[in-house]
Amino acid sequence: MTGRIFLLGDDIDTDQLAPGQYMRGGIEAIMAHCLEAVRPDFASSVRPGDILVAGRNFGLGSSREQAAEALKRLGIAAVIARSFAGIFYRNAINLGLPVLTAPSLDGVQDGDMAELDLDAATLSLPERGLTLQLDPLPGNLRALIADGGLVAHLKKRFARETGGS
Repeated sequence: MTGRIFLLGDDIDTDQLAPGQYMRGGIEAIMAHCLEAVRPDFASSVRPGDILVAGRNFGLGSSREQAAEALKRLGIAAVIARSFAGIFYRNAINLGLPVLTAPSLDGVQDGDMAELDLDAATLSLPERGLTLQLDPLPGNLRALIADGGLVAHLKKRFARETGGS
């Protein structure tokens, strides 16, 4: 997958991703205000295929599935961070949003065009001549993502096991 990098810092929490004051407005309202506290232009600037890159502890805070859902529905192809809060990580995987950790993000800059290879677990920045090795996702999590998330994966598995009935 190829997209533009949106670079963020450490400790991006679920209230920044899915601001509480917009929860009653539904996912469309949440998407419109996603990350506005740290990047006011984010929701209007992101395009399908873009890649979010962040520092440590991405997704900390409350267990808001809408945080990962907003990113996915805005078109973010993947989130790469130094580390993730466990609940956000699992919510993202369950929704089919790839999340990968990276031992180093040195050299990545906001606005870079990047190529992400999930199978090889690499992030290439062709304009910089740089390729970063990411921590690979286990096969079972790659399968969930490939199927579109946990619900789609279970439906596919059930159909296969019951002969499609």
